[in-house]
Amino acid sequence: MIRIDSYPTHEYQGMKLRPGRVLPFGATIVQGGVNFSIFSSAATACWLVLYHKREPEPFAVIPFSDEFRIGNVYAMVVYDLDYEEIEYGYMFDGPNNFAQGHWFDKTKVLLDPYAKVISGREIWGEVPFPDHHGLYPYRSRILMDDFDWQGDKPLEIPMRDLVIYEMHVRGLTMHPSAKVKHPGTFAAVREKIPYFKKLGINCVELLPVYEFDEFENWRMSPDGRTKLLNYWGYSTVSFFAPKAGLAATGKLGMQADELKTLIRDLHKNGIEVILDVVFNHTAEGNENGPYISFRGIDNKTYYILTPDGWYYNFSGCGNTLNCNNPIVRNMILDCLRYWASEYHIDGFRFDLASILGRDQNGAPIENPPLLENLAFDPVLGKCKLIAEAWDAGGLYQVGSFPSWGRWTEWNGKYRDDVRKFLKGEPGKTWLVAQGMQGSPHVYNPYYRGNCASVNFVTCHDGFTMMDLFSYNWKDNFANGENNNDGTNDNDSWDCRVPGFSEDEVLALRKKMIKNAMSILLLSHGVPMINAGDEFGNSQNGNNNTYCQDNELSWLNWDDLEKNKDIFDYVSALIALRKSHDCLRSPDHSWGATSNGYPRVSFHGTAPWSADYAGNMVGVMFCGDDDFVYIGINMHWDGQGFGLPVLPPGFKWSLYLASENSTEYHNDGGIYIAPRSVVILTSKKQ
Repeated sequence: MIRIDSYPTHEYQGMKLRPGRVLPFGATIVQGGVNFSIFSSAATACWLVLYHKREPEPFAVIPFSDEFRIGNVYAMVVYDLDYEEIEYGYMFDGPNNFAQGHWFDKTKVLLDPYAKVISGREIWGEVPFPDHHGLYPYRSRILMDDFDWQGDKPLEIPMRDLVIYEMHVRGLTMHPSAKVKHPGTFAAVREKIPYFKKLGINCVELLPVYEFDEFENWRMSPDGRTKLLNYWGYSTVSFFAPKAGLAATGKLGMQADELKTLIRDLHKNGIEVILDVVFNHTAEGNENGPYISFRGIDNKTYYILTPDGWYYNFSGCGNTLNCNNPIVRNMILDCLRYWASEYHIDGFRFDLASILGRDQNGAPIENPPLLENLAFDPVLGKCKLIAEAWDAGGLYQVGSFPSWGRWTEWNGKYRDDVRKFLKGEPGKTWLVAQGMQGSPHVYNPYYRGNCASVNFVTCHDGFTMMDLFSYNWKDNFANGENNNDGTNDNDSWDCRVPGFSEDEVLALRKKMIKNAMSILLLSHGVPMINAGDEFGNSQNGNNNTYCQDNELSWLNWDDLEKNKDIFDYVSALIALRKSHDCLRSPDHSWGATSNGYPRVSFHGTAPWSADYAGNMVGVMFCGDDDFVYIGINMHWDGQGFGLPVLPPGFKWSLYLASENSTEYHNDGGIYIAPRSVVILTSKKQ
C-alpha cells in the first residue's frame, strides 16, 4: 500500500477527495483510499465514474477539477471506498474531429488502460447483463495483491536448454477426454503438469491470456450450429489484466490468483512460462469499431493515423498501436515489467513484432527506441524476448530484426525449408543442414550465436503436424469465409503414394511426424512444439482455427493413446537433447573439440562427403565426450550410409529410428529406410 497524505482536501456530493499522485498510472490502493491516475494529452475534461459491482448505473461521476490535473495527467484520491466491491471507468471530453485524429465523446465510459482486473466477461462465452445499447461494457476493477508466492521467482533457464510447448489455455483441456475438473481454465492446466514432465518440455508458451473479447466479430458457422468466436484472443482489450473467462474462479474475480497459482506450480516443476503478447493493435478495430479505451482517451497518441485521420492497418486487424510514441512506449514497458515482477513471467513472445519498430507515420525505424528499451530494461534483464519478426504490412525481418544481443526470433525460414525438404522438394538439403546448426546463414553467428533462432515446423497458426502430412490444401470452410482465410503456402503433403493402402498411408504420416520432430528437436537453437503435435492432433485440414471454440481446436486426449508411438518417440528425442551437451551448444560450431573432431559436420552416403544435391544428409554433433549422428533420408528409396569412424574409446549405438526397418551394421554401415531418420549416439566407454 502506497502511503499518501491521509486527509481529504475536497468534497464532491458527499465523497471525500484530494489531489492524487500522477504516478503510477492506474488505480492504486493508498492509505485511506484509492489513487486514480490517467493520461490524456488533448482532453478538455475528465470524469471518474464509479459503480457498485455489477450495477448498471454509476453511484458517482466525479469531475477532475484543475487542481486534480498536472500536465496531461488527471489524478485524484477518493477516500473510504470499498475497493473490492466497486468498478470504475472514465469519461473524457475534447475535440471530435476525424481529420485531426480526435474521437472524444463524453457519453462513453472508458476502460482504464492500466486496469489490473477487468469485469464484464467473468465467464467465457457469457455476457452477464446488457446495457441500453445491448452490450455489457468492460469495467475496470481494483486489485488488492496479497498472493503468497512461497518463495517463487522466475527460473532463468538458459535459452540453449529450453524446449518450448506452445499452447492455448482453453484448447488444452476443453475436450471431455482431458478429464479435468475445470475444463478450459488456468486451474485445468495445473492438472496437466505431470504430463508436461513426462513429455520432457521445460517451458510453456501461452497464447494470449490477458483480457480480450471472445465475442468480437462473432457469427454463426455456415451450418448454423456453432458460434464462431474470437478463440485465439489476438485482439487485446486490456494489456495488464488476465482474462477472467480463462479462470475457474473468474466469476469470483480471482483470475489473477488462479493464474499466479498456475505459474508458481509450473515453476516448482521446472517449467518456465512465456506469454504471447499483442502490442501491435487493440480490439477497438478500424473506423467502425467500438469505443473501449484508447480511442476515447487519446486516439491520436495511441494509434498510427494517416494525415487525414484514418487508421493505418499494418496489423491486418483494423488499427496499429503507435508503439514508439513515448507515452505508448512507456505503457508497454510498464505492462511487461508488471507481468515480470507481479506474475513472475519468464519471457514474452511478441506477435507481429515488426510493428514495434515502426514510427508514428508507419515507416520502419533503423534503431527503434521501444525495442532498444526492452533489450536494456533492468526489470526485464533476465526475461526471454522472442519476436515474430514480420507484420501484416509487408515488413519481414527474420534474420534482421534489431536484437542488441537480446532478442531471439521465430525462424519462419527454418519452418519453410524443413517443410519443403521433408516432402521431397529438391534443393533444400543445404538449407536444412544450415538450420540444424543454428541457421548461421540467417543469423550472424559472431553476434548472435546459436540461440537467436526459435525453431518450429508448426505453430498455432497453420496446419497441425498431422494435418501437414494429411492434406495438400487447407480446408477452412467451417470458418464461414469461403476458404479465403488462412495461408495458401503450406508446403504440405498428404502422403498418398500410388499403391499404398490406407494403413500404409497412415503409417507414413506418423513416420513423417517423427522425421519432422527429429530434425526440430536435434537442431541447434530453441525448439518449439505445437501442443498436440506430439500425439497426432488434427484440425481436419483447417489451418486457421482462430474462430473455432469447439472440438475442431480442442486437443482430443484420446489421440494420446491412439498415437502413443509418436508421443514416446518425441519424449525420447527431448530426453536425448537434454542428455547431450553437443546438441545444445549456445555458440556457433566452429573449431574442434578436445578429441579433434569438428563440433558439427555433414556427411553423405560416404562419411565426410556431403552431397547437398540429393534429399539425404548425415549430421554429426560432437562434444568433448559425446557424439550424436542423425542420418536423414527423404528419398523414396532406402539408402546405405557409411558412418564416421570415432576416436578410440567410442562406439556407435542405435538410439532411435523413425522406421523400424532400419539396420545398423557393426562394420560401420547403416541402412536408412525410405523417408526416414535414424539417430545414433556414442559416449566414451
